[in-house]
Amino acid sequence: MWSLRRTMGPGPLRGGCLLRWLGLKICRRSTLVFALLWFGTWVFLNGLVFVHRTILSDYCTDDKSKRILQRVCEEYREGSLTGDLCEDLCVSGQVEYKRCLYYENGKKVIEARWRGTPVVLKSKLENFSSYESLGLLEYQDPAEELAPLDVVFYATLEIRNSLGLDMGGNASLPPLWGQRLRERGRPYSRAELASLWSLLQQEEYVFLRVLQDLSRHVAKVLGSCGHFYAVEYLSAGHAWDQNIFSLEELSAGPWTARDMVHRIALSFLDMAWRFDNDFSHRLHLCDIKPENFAIRKDLTVVAIDVDMAFFEPKMRDILEQNCTNDDDCNFFDCISKCNMKTNKCSSKRRNSNLQVICQKIFRPWFSPTLLGAKAGLPLQVDLQRAVQECAETPWGEDEERPQAVQKRLLHLLTRLLHQGTSSERGGADGEGIHSHTALNF
Repeated sequence: MWSLRRTMGPGPLRGGCLLRWLGLKICRRSTLVFALLWFGTWVFLNGLVFVHRTILSDYCTDDKSKRILQRVCEEYREGSLTGDLCEDLCVSGQVEYKRCLYYENGKKVIEARWRGTPVVLKSKLENFSSYESLGLLEYQDPAEELAPLDVVFYATLEIRNSLGLDMGGNASLPPLWGQRLRERGRPYSRAELASLWSLLQQEEYVFLRVLQDLSRHVAKVLGSCGHFYAVEYLSAGHAWDQNIFSLEELSAGPWTARDMVHRIALSFLDMAWRFDNDFSHRLHLCDIKPENFAIRKDLTVVAIDVDMAFFEPKMRDILEQNCTNDDDCNFFDCISKCNMKTNKCSSKRRNSNLQVICQKIFRPWFSPTLLGAKAGLPLQVDLQRAVQECAETPWGEDEERPQAVQKRLLHLLTRLLHQGTSSERGGADGEGIHSHTALNF
């Protein structure tokens, strides 16, 4: 019996151990599956949050845009903000919402029609409360009102700070705007001051408002309501099309498509020259791309997005940074050179507005693939070479060569324009042709 038990005894024990071992293995597998499932769910949920915060929250929707404008109107009715656009936007309904054009990091751009005229509504931040309030209003007695000359003084300080200019008096105010502020017959209300202050904190508004009295190459500010301001709606460029601008949308007179291109190119030359010479400081454009320019009906080139435009003093401050190589001295389209002895970027920009325009706009515009059969014509070949030279000529210390390139481009484009007009008139000698205003440097 003992031998039998001894023989049979270990069987059940081994079976129990096997079951326990299998159970432990299954338990471990279940734990591992559960852990993987939990981790996958965690990654998925965090992915959804990330997508919502980074993509969906900045997605341009009509509902969100309309809610933002509704909040503006609520604050207008409460007396917190005001402007010459508010009555039509919030009361009479003469501002018709069309669509959202752009929304990122709070910056809102909306297409609308104001009394039948297409406009673009803009604000750097979507909420009026997101802007810093005018400190003076916090300490001022609500019963007291600020005199117009005081408003001119504080507006000048803010504009000077925004543009990076060191000017005395009210020199940084545009003449017509400053005159309107000074000649106002009554003091400013708190809502007017708060609205003006929110606008002055937006560099693009300040640039457009200051320069529109001085240059035809910037979009015109038509009105404002609180922190939103309206600018003229123009046909903007687009990088996805080699033609860059939709010429069929312009319907500009009897000109052919190539004549329109030549006139627009001449206007680009005029803009580059004027931004270099018309102001007390050179104006640098550091984000030159088709989307940031538009064309008026008379084929004038207009800068419509000047978030990355800087006058010379501020440009020098931006460029003069620490560096280890030249790549550290590139600020978008504005580039400088690294001094390896001091490990400092030069404060002087190496390239120019025109050089970048030649690289990004003229070169694809006047490429052989776009010109087709006309690419081999002598004037077109000369123009392609001049554009290539323009794109590769640094501004540097020697300004004579870039100016010579600019004059050559001007000469070739003018000849092409006259040639195109003459061919339309059956080989006329060109007398009586009205030169584009871009020729009047």
